[in-house]
Amino acid sequence: MTKKLRLAFVTIGQSPRSDIVPEMLADIGGDVEAHEFGALDDVPENEIRALVPAPGETSFATRLRNGHEVTISKERVEIRLEELLERIDQQGFDAIVLLCTGTHVKPLRQTFMIESQRVVDSMVEALAASSQRLGVILPLARQVEEFPERHVFSRTPKLVAASPYAGDDIAERAAALADCDLVVMHCMGYSEAMRAAARQSISAPVLLSRRIVSGAVRQII
Repeated sequence: MTKKLRLAFVTIGQSPRSDIVPEMLADIGGDVEAHEFGALDDVPENEIRALVPAPGETSFATRLRNGHEVTISKERVEIRLEELLERIDQQGFDAIVLLCTGTHVKPLRQTFMIESQRVVDSMVEALAASSQRLGVILPLARQVEEFPERHVFSRTPKLVAASPYAGDDIAERAAALADCDLVVMHCMGYSEAMRAAARQSISAPVLLSRRIVSGAVRQII
């Protein structure tokens, strides 16, 4: 009998991520027991508000349990994330799936971890080697300014912002990338429906971060 795989899905926001995990599980397939954790679970509202990025800090967009979007400091939420991952590392999961394409974390001692940023960026860089112009869709307008300081791609991409949480018109925003020959939706919050909306404006391949990560998870089942 095939063993049921115990996976921990970890968000920088609050769990459960009903907008991400069910779609990923359908894509992953197999016999999976999913558990969800969030770096902001049980954090009071006033403390979450205090995580707004200060001057000089970089930003993350994430979703709270009530569906609201919040913008938080990458540097400060990563401290909470590292502490959470250390606790999850003691709980006997087969693997941890980090639901953020903007952070690297230190390796865990006991648990195999799938870091979405490493997985997504590595695949995009490999495919972009044969493209002439890479486009990237990000959740926040301020991330368009921050991205050149942290991007790992060998060429400078064309950037546009469209929130997966605030009801932005994805097709309208994606039209700015119509001249690109490869586009990545660089946030785990973007859904397959949003990718389809982007394809209304873009004839080139559009890569969805959560599908790339789901593909990596399928390899360990």
